[in-house]
Amino acid sequence: MSITKDHIGGLVFLCLSVAYGYYAGQIPLLPGDEYEPFNAQSLPSALAIIGGVLSIALLVTADRSVEGRLKLAGYDFWLVAKLLLLVSLFAMALPWMGFTLSTILFLVGGYWLLGVRSIKTLLVASVPFAVVLWFLLSQLLDIYLAPGRFFTLMLGV
Repeated sequence: MSITKDHIGGLVFLCLSVAYGYYAGQIPLLPGDEYEPFNAQSLPSALAIIGGVLSIALLVTADRSVEGRLKLAGYDFWLVAKLLLLVSLFAMALPWMGFTLSTILFLVGGYWLLGVRSIKTLLVASVPFAVVLWFLLSQLLDIYLAPGRFFTLMLGV
């Protein structure tokens, strides 16, 4: 059996669906909710089942031709590793610098790794997106986004 991109995508999607389904079963329910037809676990469980079915369908219908075979030549795995490191740094910076500043730095770093070198382009592509996302989450959806420990220590906010 030759492994194609469709096989790898289907297997990754199947693993994510199984993990999502497992953690959907770990969602705590209010007393008496386990007997209700729709509870906090219903939608995540349905999404996990749908994802599993679609990933199995992708595995069954995957292209098995010679053209569809996996070729690793031409991929920049160092760039992928750098982007994964950047995501990890973003996760570590989030509690310290807050959502807006860490998101701006994450986007600037990501664009820079992808080849954008103009400071103006980096800032125009990052700052408005982070500010609009902060506005949507905190002001419109009323989701609390902590300002970050650094600003709390420095400004006493």
